Amino acid sequence: MAGQVTIHLHNAAAGKDEALADAFIGDHLRALAGVPGLRQVQRFACSADQLLREIAQPWRYVTIYEFQSPRPAIDVPALAPPLADLRDAGLIEQDGTERIFSYDMYSDWKTGPAFKAAPFTHMMMLLANFTPGREAEYHRWYDEQHSVEVTSSPGYVAMKRGRLSPTQVPPYNYCPGDQLILAGIQTDDMDASLEEFRGRAFGRSPSGVAWGPRSTAASIARTVHIFKSVQGPFQPSDG
Repeated sequence: MAGQVTIHLHNAAAGKDEALADAFIGDHLRALAGVPGLRQVQRFACSADQLLREIAQPWRYVTIYEFQSPRPAIDVPALAPPLADLRDAGLIEQDGTERIFSYDMYSDWKTGPAFKAAPFTHMMMLLANFTPGREAEYHRWYDEQHSVEVTSSPGYVAMKRGRLSPTQVPPYNYCPGDQLILAGIQTDDMDASLEEFRGRAFGRSPSGVAWGPRSTAASIARTVHIFKSVQGPFQPSDG
């Protein structure tokens, strides 16, 4: 089963970063034990190292909730009360930046040759889109070419992708990315991994490795975000 992923993009209320971290491993993790189908949760903070330096990073944190549910229309929205508790406790900044998006995944993690059975240290996240009318070409490029290129780049060890789900967790907001790409990273030098990633993408890597051309079926209407793991991964029962 490919499962579902809900991403909670948020900022801590002023002066509440430490309290939010404490709540996450306390009351929040205990509340998640009552969410059916939730298998893993991991919290990340925005990394100082970003692939596209010119793109603003509006979110300080993202929490990734991974589901394996045969009834996502029922189980995924059950995440709403535990998130509302964080909001009601005054821990989430209420300035209009908070976003919660749920995706139905196409497959489980596709791993590369350097993958280790260990937590991801970082996560690269794309809120992406395909060029209208070219969806089949978009998926073919990702499945046959780009996922292989990315998961063979130093530090980048896994990828999985999904489509925006008809089932969402309130509060509801417009989502700019119909497609979600998650790239799991295991590295102790994110800056070096990014430099090699950029070098391969533009054919300038000292390693001599160059990627194939980027498919025009992949729309340039996307945002790219890199986060560093700060808490987890946890199983809901860990609470």
